[in-house]
Amino acid sequence: MPKPILFAIDDDVSVLEAVVGDLRRKYGEHYRILRAASGQAALDTMIQLKDRKESVALLLSDQRMPGMTGVEMLQRAIGIYPDAKRILLTAYADTEAAIRAINSAKIHYYLNKPWDPPEEKLYPVLDDLLENWNEGYQPPYRGVQVIGTRWGALDHGVRDFLSRNRVQYRWISPEVGDEAEVLLEQHHLDGARLPAVIFGDGTVMVRPSQMELAEKLGMRTRATEEFYDLIVIGAGPAGLASAVYGASEGLRTLILESDAPGGQAGSSSKIENYLGFPGGISGEELGKRAFLQAARLGAEIVTQRAECLRCEGQYRVIKLGDGREVSSSAVVIATGVSWVRLPVKGADRLLGAGVYYGAALAEAMSCKDEDVYVVGGANSAGQAAMYFAKYARSVRMILRGDGLAKSMSRYLIDQIEATDTIQVETNAEIIEMMGDTHLEQVRIQTATGEEIRPASSVFIFIGAAPKTAWLPDDVERDDRGFVLAGPDVRDRKAFTREPYLLETSVPGIFVAGDVRHGSVKRVASAVGEGSIAIQFVHQYLAGF
Repeated sequence: MPKPILFAIDDDVSVLEAVVGDLRRKYGEHYRILRAASGQAALDTMIQLKDRKESVALLLSDQRMPGMTGVEMLQRAIGIYPDAKRILLTAYADTEAAIRAINSAKIHYYLNKPWDPPEEKLYPVLDDLLENWNEGYQPPYRGVQVIGTRWGALDHGVRDFLSRNRVQYRWISPEVGDEAEVLLEQHHLDGARLPAVIFGDGTVMVRPSQMELAEKLGMRTRATEEFYDLIVIGAGPAGLASAVYGASEGLRTLILESDAPGGQAGSSSKIENYLGFPGGISGEELGKRAFLQAARLGAEIVTQRAECLRCEGQYRVIKLGDGREVSSSAVVIATGVSWVRLPVKGADRLLGAGVYYGAALAEAMSCKDEDVYVVGGANSAGQAAMYFAKYARSVRMILRGDGLAKSMSRYLIDQIEATDTIQVETNAEIIEMMGDTHLEQVRIQTATGEEIRPASSVFIFIGAAPKTAWLPDDVERDDRGFVLAGPDVRDRKAFTREPYLLETSVPGIFVAGDVRHGSVKRVASAVGEGSIAIQFVHQYLAGF
């Protein structure tokens, strides 16, 4: 963050150097000291500083300068930096003019030359003025800014990617205030082509992809090597556990993750039944800690999507989303699951414009004082309902069944029942989403008939679909796409032994976590499977 500026102006070089020296000795640690040898030069510099959004805290100008007096310069400076403190430096002969300028140029103080010693005659005055200036000073925001509408699918995707990767950003909507319009004009952007992402260095990306954002934000998007001992696909709890144990036990380990660390669990606002965290922990925080732990132990983590997997002898080759390939001796598939789509009219059309799958925590603040609907009755839905209840006017949980007890942990049920703003509606389902540019109403089938209700946000948690379409056919899956492993493998022709417990139908390719057939859909079990898989990786590698 650039320091605020103290600006000294004087045409006498010796006086200017003395002023700058005194300012730097006292204030150089917290302020940047600039100088100019004329009033016009000072005004030109201030215009440039304003364009760069830099802050000027104080102007200290001599009165007698050729071409433009100090009073005239300070008067004109008000239009550029109206909040800057203005001090006139005068000779005794100019004292009367300085007093008159207090009103005409709105000068805050005047000082007579000489000002020695500065500890008595200069610093006490500046200390008071700077203290007053700092009370109203808000440093300009230098981080990532996103200009985009609330109801655009691309806009939501950008904000969700940044949120899940723990990138701090400001969201500026053209629908609220005129700040977005000012920024669009300043950066010569078309308001019809959003979202636009403005970075602290002044660069702009319009409608960026996740990979473009990742590269700009400094995330690693390319593997440093062509071959690894172990490649882990997916950085959810299972994948991160595999990476932690693989790297800590000496395996050259690569993790591939196309979205954000933490997987589906990363969007959980609070996990309260994970061992060792009596106060609970957010899925985002758990994912971050595991990510850092894996990196510290030597795992290489790359933001990339695995496109396909093939075997070449004893090597397992993965083609990445950017067209490159990496290979390894062993692979752990830990891609987790995605939410099942709700097959009702309007849901696909309004995706990202009021209809969301998963918690979509980036939307929470937008739901303030609104009525939110949560579809589903498992733990993820309960955690989301509790989170959105902090912001929304009300949260309605829509369940097709007759209660939460069959699918939700007791601690969550108790919390929901104790939250006045959450209402659970059983034997009900949303059968239509309605709205033009964004969700405005939902049609709900209840035990007593159909109802149309106003709604701006619906968050859907209705089951898990495995992310396995990219896998080759010889990696066996069940009829829902979950990967078979160990005793569940049907075709064992590729083996001269029994498959290891978490080994798929292809030797050297293992599976862990929610993507595995028959897995327990809990964070703790995913972490356990990811850890155990490394034991079988070692046994497999020992047989080479």
